Amino acid sequence: MTNSFKRREFLASSLAAGTFLGSSDLSVFRGLGAVSAAELKRSKETVALQPDIEPIVRLLEETPREDVLGVFAKRIQSGLSYTEVVAALQLAAVRNVEPRPSVGHKFHTVLAVNSTHLASLSSPPDTRWLPLFWGLDYFKSAAARDVEERGDWSMPPVDESALPPAHKAMRQFQTAMENWDESAADAAVAQLARTAGANEVYEKMFRYGARDFRSIGHKAIFVANSRRTLQCIGWRHAEPILRSLTYALLMHEDGNPKDRDADADKPWRRNLELVQTIREDWRNGTADRDATEELVTHLRTASHEDACDQVVKLLNAGVSPQSVWDGLFVFAGELLMRQPGIVALHANTTSNALAYAYRSSGNDETRRLMTLQNAAFLTMFRDAMKSRGRIKEVTIEDLTKVTGERSKAGVDDIFATLGREPMDAARMTLAHLEHSQSPYEVIDAARVLIYRKSRDAHDYKFSSAVLEDFYNVSPEWRNVFLASNVFELKSSTTPDSDLVARTQAAFS
Repeated sequence: MTNSFKRREFLASSLAAGTFLGSSDLSVFRGLGAVSAAELKRSKETVALQPDIEPIVRLLEETPREDVLGVFAKRIQSGLSYTEVVAALQLAAVRNVEPRPSVGHKFHTVLAVNSTHLASLSSPPDTRWLPLFWGLDYFKSAAARDVEERGDWSMPPVDESALPPAHKAMRQFQTAMENWDESAADAAVAQLARTAGANEVYEKMFRYGARDFRSIGHKAIFVANSRRTLQCIGWRHAEPILRSLTYALLMHEDGNPKDRDADADKPWRRNLELVQTIREDWRNGTADRDATEELVTHLRTASHEDACDQVVKLLNAGVSPQSVWDGLFVFAGELLMRQPGIVALHANTTSNALAYAYRSSGNDETRRLMTLQNAAFLTMFRDAMKSRGRIKEVTIEDLTKVTGERSKAGVDDIFATLGREPMDAARMTLAHLEHSQSPYEVIDAARVLIYRKSRDAHDYKFSSAVLEDFYNVSPEWRNVFLASNVFELKSSTTPDSDLVARTQAAFS
């Protein structure tokens, strides 16, 4: 109770005083409450949404980017609710932005909705709207890119005549997904959205999101983030989101993947057999720090086959799955230390997504598969980094080289140093966490900097993932994990985005 109070007090005082955010007065965001929608006409060529959300989505679609913040600020002041804004943002994004040619780039307007939602949940009341207003603005830029790249694609209405009977929909969906058949999968998943339960549907989505390495983990990320967004806005909005998700999961290059043995598909095909060799009582293992360290060391050089074999070896030797996941998370952080940037960043956000699937699935085989696929994917991220430039010869052990001065560093010092010497900032972070015995100051300061400095969807995706996973790692590894991921957080010396000022102006 005391820690929670101090944490809220820290955030509120930091934001009010401009700490980490500059000198802006953010009190303008207080007192925002819930909205009614006016009727708007729906285009016949696009998928229909629920009648109550359709007008709000149309408003977002039709309002010019330069006006969207002001228009939505007025609607919020008139009563538009937080949940309605999240729903409109997610639904507008899946209806207007195509997950092609890859499940990334402009499609981050879809992928990042849950990340901005998580950021909003963790922010103090005075700034709860900032992440969502970033999302509204980003949607307009992504929709414009979609027009340029894909000829103003929009999701069409489902072919009602192609819908299978409800009792055959799951079988058709699985067959279509295995055959990479987009039209049959689209009809089947629409029927599932109408007649099946959320858990039943996502048990299958977890597996299809993890089955291939195309788009560097974005398929698994979309599965996890769409499920979590639906938990916020309600399953009644599932149909267009599931159709977008299915279309994304079927993205591939060249010929039909079922007829080829592409590198992106090899781990899954092998792991479908390997997973059967894990002992039946694998969940009853014992926590083992040495096993975690052994796995991290192994992942530095192993092939994807060897990495998965090592995971099976540890589980069958009685090592706790938590100790295995500790190794996966810690190694993802180590990759970021070696080469901060887009590839290692996605090693962390993909691990977050696969871990979510692992925690959420009720199927024992699926949980084992998520563990093996994450191990395989980390080796593939590691190898993909080689084409992106220099890879530093550093490991998590290098974080512990802390001088007396570093151990005295405060949060201000950490985030100022981050802009000049990221490795020093990481070591200072570890020393601070070990000395203070509380992560809240560092975590909350990192979030405040995202609100102020963010210009890219990856800022929200990454920060939401790693700050959440801090608590998914065992306590003995948490400080090392967070310190390693400081490399892709925002420095206090990074120039401010203009979003806060534009949002303030919108509410004025």
